[in-house]
Amino acid sequence: MQKSGLLLVIFGLLIVAGLAISVLENHITLEGISQGNGKVSTSETVSISVELDKEITKVGIFAVQVMEFKENAIYAKILDPTNMEIISQSVNEENIEREFDVSETGMYQLIIQSQEEDEIYVAGAIGPLPDTDKKLILSSVSLSVLIIGMIGLAIIGIFEIKNRQRSV
Repeated sequence: MQKSGLLLVIFGLLIVAGLAISVLENHITLEGISQGNGKVSTSETVSISVELDKEITKVGIFAVQVMEFKENAIYAKILDPTNMEIISQSVNEENIEREFDVSETGMYQLIIQSQEEDEIYVAGAIGPLPDTDKKLILSSVSLSVLIIGMIGLAIIGIFEIKNRQRSV
């Protein structure tokens, strides 16, 4: 019984470690990304800024999420450090995500606007494109550790149930 208790603790710790690695993965994925939210209308906009270095990242990414989606109501645009509009896009679905080239080092802005009088709640994010290699490695490790922990707990549970049935 002591052996199974120790194994139970070990596999439980593996599950906790897998969850911790998953949190670390999310932190690394969102590193450098600025997020914001608010209500937009004809008189209100949401603006989110981020400092990007063209030597560190060549590609940026932005995302917009609309809570109360209306067709052709929301527009997003990206301004480069010289306040030149480099992307202008109508938000034609609840969530959009798009990449853009980082041509200069400086402050990039995501501006979310609406042509509706009624306020619409939106959320947005802008920043460097996350490193896919780091994300893949961490998500693979996290998933593997979680699966090993869960399988181990399941096997211990099955053996304990079988041992109880034999001793009865």
